[in-house]
Amino acid sequence: MSDMNNTLDGIHTSGSLGEKAEICQSGKDNASGFPSPALIPTRAPLPTPNAQKIRTTLSKGNRSNQEGEESFPSPVPNPLPELIASTLSPLVSEGLLPWTKSSATQVIKVYNEDNTSRAVEVPSDITARDICQLFVLKNHCIDDHSWTLFEHVSHLGIERTIEDHESVMEVLSGWGMDTDCRLYFRKNYAKYEFFRKPLDFFPDHMVSISSDTNGVVDHSQLIQTFLNSSTCPEIHGHLHAKEQGRKSWKKFYFVLRRSGLYFSNKGTSKEPRHLQFIADFSDSDVYTVLSAKKLHGAPTDYGFCVKSTKCSSARDLKLLCADDEQTRTCWITAMRLLKYGMELYQNFIQPHQKQKASPMRSISENSLVAMDFSGQKSRVIENPSEALSVAVEEGLSWRRKSCHRLSSHGSPSTSQSSGSIIALHLAQSWFHGKLSRDEAQRLITQQGLIDGVFLLRDSQSNPKTFVLSLCHMQKIKHFQILPVDDEGESLYSLDDCHTRFSDLIQLVEFYQLNRGVLPCKLKHHCSRITL
Repeated sequence: MSDMNNTLDGIHTSGSLGEKAEICQSGKDNASGFPSPALIPTRAPLPTPNAQKIRTTLSKGNRSNQEGEESFPSPVPNPLPELIASTLSPLVSEGLLPWTKSSATQVIKVYNEDNTSRAVEVPSDITARDICQLFVLKNHCIDDHSWTLFEHVSHLGIERTIEDHESVMEVLSGWGMDTDCRLYFRKNYAKYEFFRKPLDFFPDHMVSISSDTNGVVDHSQLIQTFLNSSTCPEIHGHLHAKEQGRKSWKKFYFVLRRSGLYFSNKGTSKEPRHLQFIADFSDSDVYTVLSAKKLHGAPTDYGFCVKSTKCSSARDLKLLCADDEQTRTCWITAMRLLKYGMELYQNFIQPHQKQKASPMRSISENSLVAMDFSGQKSRVIENPSEALSVAVEEGLSWRRKSCHRLSSHGSPSTSQSSGSIIALHLAQSWFHGKLSRDEAQRLITQQGLIDGVFLLRDSQSNPKTFVLSLCHMQKIKHFQILPVDDEGESLYSLDDCHTRFSDLIQLVEFYQLNRGVLPCKLKHHCSRITL
């Protein structure tokens, strides 16, 4: 047994399950079945006296900000308030991060995918949600509650989602002086998706519950089980673990409970004398390993690790590796739920609770009529079929005019017709141009492996075609979009010409409403912004 206990890299810690007591506290459920949010104290709001202007500087990559420092004036009123949901916390919505002059402040730098960055001065008790809302407002993004702040530790090759309620300064305080750590701002559609579709995140064979139900999992109460401290959910399964002081990995049976993470030193036995304690999450966080095969010689690229807040070297990481993405996602999600519990649920429901309907003028559909302005005199179109055909024709005419305007301003084209169609979609946020297959998969993985996350890009193998990259069942699939010549008119199709479209915008709009030959509808597009 002693030889087996020395096989894990940094994982072996003296003590067994019998020496680690299960911590279960009673909790009450609300009417919806979830434990009452009132059980968790909320963070006191910051004082909101006279607002003070934020000083920000722009920088590219690792370039110094000492030169060319630029001050940004107060933001102008948003002309389209309905595009940005009014869910900003008082910290952001009342004057953009108001604080008193005597309050402690600190300058932080935030990066995006292309490593452009912006430095901003913020109060010392700012949260990750406040940072995200600040950049959403300053970049005029639509706040769909998926914008997320990430902690990226470059020298260890790991990163994690910083939860919305976490203090950013506490995260920064754990960084060493000589370490390359960054904050990244980008979308994460999967951040709270397990509240909506728990069965996609927790396979039956990996979940059991130690309670009066004799281990039977009630699917309708699965998430409530994690949030309710009186129940003891359990995640179990095989994982690869790195051997201590070596580059080799070995497979063990792991068990995750409220008291911590364990591995069995005797097959799949869960007896207390066979379960060896690894770590709890009171002072540790779970990270995704970005290149497990390349950096750590893992058997697969589905690596993750448990890192202590005081850990700064790879030797102290509890490196683990799953056989597939679903298994890794299950372990990471369960660790987040067991660590934060109701705080995650509060983060999930808070934007929906604060959202207020924008004051908009109500217009009855009965007061609207279709008009024809093509002749010398305008007329009301009373025939619904004629009204629909006129609307379609106007849309196509608008597209042709837009194509002509874009192509006349030096847009890349091989011919007048094909070049115009290419130029039409260049400004769309879902189009990423000359993006490789690997880069597309990395971008979709970063922004959330949930059904319907997609992007369009140029084909690397055929310059005249495009590729739709789509996530379904936590796997990324690629569909080629082929050009079709129909009596001199260029059309596009991805189902062998059964369904044809005049341009890529029309194609995307169709598959956002209809699944067609795709495994699921297009729901969330991958987007990149410049800070």
